[in-house]
Amino acid sequence: MPPCSPLSVVPRLRLSGFAALSLLPVVALLPLKVQAQVRPAACAGTVLELRVLERGQTRTDRFRFALRLEAEGATTAAALDQLNQRLDATRKALQGLAQGPLTIPAPRTYASGGGSQGPRRQQASTSISGEVERGSYDQLIQVAGRLPGVRLQGMTSLASTQNQNALADQLLQSALKQGREQAERTAAALGLRRVTLLRIDQRGSGTVRPLALAANAGRQFRPEEAPQPSQSLELNLDYCLS
Repeated sequence: MPPCSPLSVVPRLRLSGFAALSLLPVVALLPLKVQAQVRPAACAGTVLELRVLERGQTRTDRFRFALRLEAEGATTAAALDQLNQRLDATRKALQGLAQGPLTIPAPRTYASGGGSQGPRRQQASTSISGEVERGSYDQLIQVAGRLPGVRLQGMTSLASTQNQNALADQLLQSALKQGREQAERTAAALGLRRVTLLRIDQRGSGTVRPLALAANAGRQFRPEEAPQPSQSLELNLDYCLS
């Protein structure tokens, strides 16, 4: 899927050995967990500094889900017993749906009510998180929404490693192209002809799109309608204009 380019280019011109003058543009890029810097020879002309930012989306490969389990009782032991029952039922319901191991932290217990709020009750809660394949998206939502004491806190879209890397490459290529075009336009406006890339400073990070869902659903939820995984990349580029 081609990257989305909400383009923001902010260039800065610097005359080698003289004071700097500024323009007002910027460019936006994609997320990579990489920092790259290239520093060639010094510039004998005018230095143009650009910041380019690109963003894009790719296909969802799977989803990370988060469930919250809650229980209550007259005593802490009773609340934990009910929580254990609900945890067991949820584990069974997720069999065949969840991919890989589940993450279940130790339970939390606390008191609620008392006084004007009615009888004091003991609460117990925990959570379950894991991953499901794209085809099990709706089934997990429906199952979680029908289990007592279970709430679906959200689903996060995840991309495959191949799609994530492909998107990162697209964003990088697009950012470099945008930077080069901006440098050439600036050189032409100044009556200069030669454009040389002096430095690349690349910073980026992949992001995922969380999707919160109310799971009291009777209708089908479609994975293609969920927010897609996205990335963003930022490049700082220095060009020599001469």
